Amino acid sequence: MDISTYIWSIPALIIAIVGHEIGHGYVSYLLGDDTAKRDGRLSLNPLDHIDPVGLLFMIVFRFGWAKAVPINPSYYKNRKKGTILVSLAGVTVNFIFAILGAFFFVWTSKHQFVISNFFLHFLWYNAMLGVFNLVPLPPLDGSKVLASLLPSKTEFYFYQYEKYFYWILFLGVVTGFIPRIIGPVVEGLIQVCVGLAMMLLS
Repeated sequence: MDISTYIWSIPALIIAIVGHEIGHGYVSYLLGDDTAKRDGRLSLNPLDHIDPVGLLFMIVFRFGWAKAVPINPSYYKNRKKGTILVSLAGVTVNFIFAILGAFFFVWTSKHQFVISNFFLHFLWYNAMLGVFNLVPLPPLDGSKVLASLLPSKTEFYFYQYEKYFYWILFLGVVTGFIPRIIGPVVEGLIQVCVGLAMMLLS
């Protein structure tokens, strides 16, 4: 990656991360939990959301994560349902951003605007973050969805031993196993978004 690539990719990545995390916090707030708001996690400041290790993984392996948004499910009327909604909120924001990124990428490319490079990276990072976070391994969002779907007793054991699953995620990323599994899904999502944009903008 040369300097010009970083100029476009870094702001695209930051917006994708901040949008993802604010999505978690805001939906939790709507469900009655103000923990994220009190912790300053509804902020647009990237420093409030970026996890140094997750960012390093993003730069080195192109797969990473941000700081987990603090939530308190005891505020929800239905704990399991609320946890699922909050967990999927960040992913939903990324998928919406991916669609918007595809539309602006196609439009700016047609007019040969240089900013199309930004929208291409914006599309890719949001598609990647959305799909990657659905992997059902802690600390990713997919693990919280999976845990909430389990019987309460099994869910308890899942959270009790979740720290051990972190190593499975780590090894899966550094060995390239997880990227190989979700890579085609990310590329497929990008193709669908771009295809839809081209069809509607033709």
